[in-house]
Amino acid sequence: MEQASPDGAPAWEVSASALHAVPRADAAQILTFTWFSLVVYLAIGLPLAILPAYVHLRMGHSAVLAGLVISVQYVATFLSRPWAGRISDRRGAKISVLWGMAACTLAGVLLILPVVVGGRPWLSFAVLIASRLALGVGESLGSTGATLWGISAAGPENTARVISYNGISTYSGLALGAPLGVVLESSFGLASVGLLTAAVCAISFAIALRKAPVPVTPGKHMPFRHVAGRVAPHGVALALGGVGYSVLATFVTLFYASRHWNGAALCLTAFGVAFIGARLLFIHAIDRFGGYPVALACLSVVSLGLILMWSAHSPWMALAAAALTGFGHSLLFPALGVEAVERVNAENRGTALSVYTVFADVSFFMVGPVAGAVIGVFGYASVFLFALVCVLMALGIALILRRGPARA
Repeated sequence: MEQASPDGAPAWEVSASALHAVPRADAAQILTFTWFSLVVYLAIGLPLAILPAYVHLRMGHSAVLAGLVISVQYVATFLSRPWAGRISDRRGAKISVLWGMAACTLAGVLLILPVVVGGRPWLSFAVLIASRLALGVGESLGSTGATLWGISAAGPENTARVISYNGISTYSGLALGAPLGVVLESSFGLASVGLLTAAVCAISFAIALRKAPVPVTPGKHMPFRHVAGRVAPHGVALALGGVGYSVLATFVTLFYASRHWNGAALCLTAFGVAFIGARLLFIHAIDRFGGYPVALACLSVVSLGLILMWSAHSPWMALAAAALTGFGHSLLFPALGVEAVERVNAENRGTALSVYTVFADVSFFMVGPVAGAVIGVFGYASVFLFALVCVLMALGIALILRRGPARA
């Protein structure tokens, strides 16, 4: 429900100092909702590192099909995000989470079947594709519903904290799932990965079923194109600002190899540690200073990290650059996200969140070909200059948005 200040203004128009007078939601309360995002991304992480090799080496399919079995999930996620937002707004966040947990459970069950029909490689491949499609839809429904459920239960004054904790849950799920999936598959086979996925998601479905729903906010639901129009500038800034992370995650190994350095994986570790550390240390900064100032500070720090990475002449310098980039990137999503959802009324926040998140998906999965072309012409280090240009463009958009018209 929308909340208002004593003078009748919406809660998001209350000054930063007044926000400190609003009771904060307990972190444990927020985590009971972001748990579902953790489960969704655990389900994504479990098969992530094993499926390409399984399809290519064990099933005998081409490397192209091995890549397809991974990317098809993100296509499903991208296409189903707007629908997930509308479900959350109109049917309720709990319904969205329940459907998301059910879809992820189905994905786990389907992941068991290729072992059963192992003598038919094309049938096994088709089942894997069906599993990935179900997982993509489950990601949209589960993560969007979990975020909106948390915001609705904790109150709009805690939006930044809910989004921040949700991001920590997302990264934690992927970080836990990928190595666990490798261990399970090497020890017990692919079916064990599907069994664990189905079990955890089914248990989470039962947990969600017992939780109290939050009322669907009454009011007029805006047409999707109107919500997208209001949120898109923030999404574009997020997508451009996220290019630094995208190129680092995708090309740091090749960058290290081109310099004959060892320890490229440590860059991603440094990024992740700095990312989570910054979120935990500065989780209240958005409430105190506002979304736009925090986003501008984040983008400035990311820019410094990319300059340092581009000019790195030793692996230790690159490691420091990765940590600086992770530190800056940490609060970018919630900072711009708070401002994005406040461009629409409460009954349209689920759709706004889904549209906003789509741009993060686009940033990560569309940057690769463009950045690869840049590397082909100018070399590996140039990809960080390309990312720097994108981040500076995001900085300019954030400055324009900060000076723009009033919020919804």
